[in-house]
Amino acid sequence: MANLSVFRPRLGRATILRRLFGVVLGVALALLPLMQPGWAGDPFRTQSPATSISETSEQIFYAMFRDGDYVVAREALANADAEATSDPLFHALGAAFAYLDADWDGLYEKAKLTEQTAMQLSSTDPLRSNLYEAVGTFLEGAHILQTEGIAQGTPKALGMLQTVFDRMDAAEAVDATDPELSLIKGYMDLLLAVNLPFANPERAIARLQNYGYPTYVSYRGIALGYRDLSRDAEALAAIDVALEAAPENPDLLYLKAQILRRLDRIPESIEYFDQALAYADQLPDPTLRQLAFERCNVTGVDRTTCRQQVEAEYGV
Repeated sequence: MANLSVFRPRLGRATILRRLFGVVLGVALALLPLMQPGWAGDPFRTQSPATSISETSEQIFYAMFRDGDYVVAREALANADAEATSDPLFHALGAAFAYLDADWDGLYEKAKLTEQTAMQLSSTDPLRSNLYEAVGTFLEGAHILQTEGIAQGTPKALGMLQTVFDRMDAAEAVDATDPELSLIKGYMDLLLAVNLPFANPERAIARLQNYGYPTYVSYRGIALGYRDLSRDAEALAAIDVALEAAPENPDLLYLKAQILRRLDRIPESIEYFDQALAYADQLPDPTLRQLAFERCNVTGVDRTTCRQQVEAEYGV
């Protein structure tokens, strides 16, 4: 894995690191099947299931990314049984909610638990052990950025990023085609390719297309990559594939609304913003406020007025 210090990113290093955290965490949250369910407890694999994934984590996945219901997901997280606490993905999910709540002490605690439980899998499931050690380290980097600030925290967080890549490489050495690994690594590689010169986004897209599962998660990542590359027609085609698998997912509806806006298909964009807003009572507050703001702004209302309207209806 190349050292990031040799690159000259188009975005600032801190921005890339924070976005990479969002990608890794988002994938950790989003990986569940819909059209072709995996084995009980394993939402990633239709063959040779991993026994280290708890059924509680799978239940949370269904609540969040089949139904887009973060309220039900939070309840399932709070009422988890003892089996779930040995699954590093369960703790990554807890870290996600800590991040949403700006609970930085909770984020650090869950990051360490993600790492610790991942290490306990080293003899029985080395792929997931290395994969979630990487995720746990990444979560620690996000905690540093939030608590120490960009100027002081970025050098430390970037140093941890190399450890993340090392653990990812170790997981890939076990099985480079594993669906769970391919989704997380595919998202990360695509984000790097979008933001670093001389990188090849097509490789990351091919990984997501060929090995990522479930489809609606892998094609969501492809749509995000194409969007960030300003290849909006291809982004629209990808998000349509994702929506075929999860047609009532508000996050996917929201992303399609954004892509349609970029294509200047404003009436259609408004339609999809409205469809996403129909799930307002089950979305996280930050997502809901941003969604409502963009829905207002796409109609031509100025940003200041839209911000005031959103604050009046949904709070600051």
